Amino acid sequence: MESILNVEQVHVKFAAQPVLREISFSVRPGEMLAIIGESGCGKTVLLKTLIGLHQQTTGKILFAGIELDKLSYFELVQVRRRLGFVFQQAALFDSMTIGENIAFPLVQHTKKSKKAIRRIVDTLLTEVGLDNAVLGKKPAEISGGMRKRVGIARALALEPELMLYDEPTTGLDPVMSGVINELMINVRRRYNVTGIMVTHDLLSARTVADRIIMLAPLAKLGVDEPQILFNGTPRELYASSNPRVRRFVQAAG
Repeated sequence: MESILNVEQVHVKFAAQPVLREISFSVRPGEMLAIIGESGCGKTVLLKTLIGLHQQTTGKILFAGIELDKLSYFELVQVRRRLGFVFQQAALFDSMTIGENIAFPLVQHTKKSKKAIRRIVDTLLTEVGLDNAVLGKKPAEISGGMRKRVGIARALALEPELMLYDEPTTGLDPVMSGVINELMINVRRRYNVTGIMVTHDLLSARTVADRIIMLAPLAKLGVDEPQILFNGTPRELYASSNPRVRRFVQAAG
């Protein structure tokens, strides 16, 4: 099966500071990939590089066969319409209502009528387990878990082919983390969408993901050591003989 995303020998530096080194992997359509690793390993930098929010120093990133860094700004914007990004803190617009936040991509990128947009917003609210009572509220008036769900609803508005989640369970209690995990699973099933999640939450990764990639901070690696410590299934992760992987798994409980 042809991959929807290919990452080939990607390096990222900020000024003279390397953050990612020789990162290569692919993602198949319909797959859910989790990227894990300790703080400072470059997980979020990698996720943002995948959609052009950060520019790789060298290497290639291809989405559906399209090499992203070869695109003009306008072309990149068009490709991003095929992607959904759920930011770590949801990144909702504080001055907008919940309804306006979810509708924002539709208003910006489509010519749908207000009535059609409202129907889509109502459907998406239902999909993420919220009711219309929150439509007129501002983000500050709802809980962190609800904001996460609104962020997912907004990311789904343009029916993306690939969903990217940045630390989707950070700051949530175990019950709400379970709700978000179940929501990610349901989104994948209902929309047949490919997913990539960055997380420090190993329970979330093994619950949601088909495959897990583990990164190490470059500061803790030798010059010739690969930054990707592991690439395999959740079961294989727990059976890994790599001492760094084992320590991470044991520390994560």
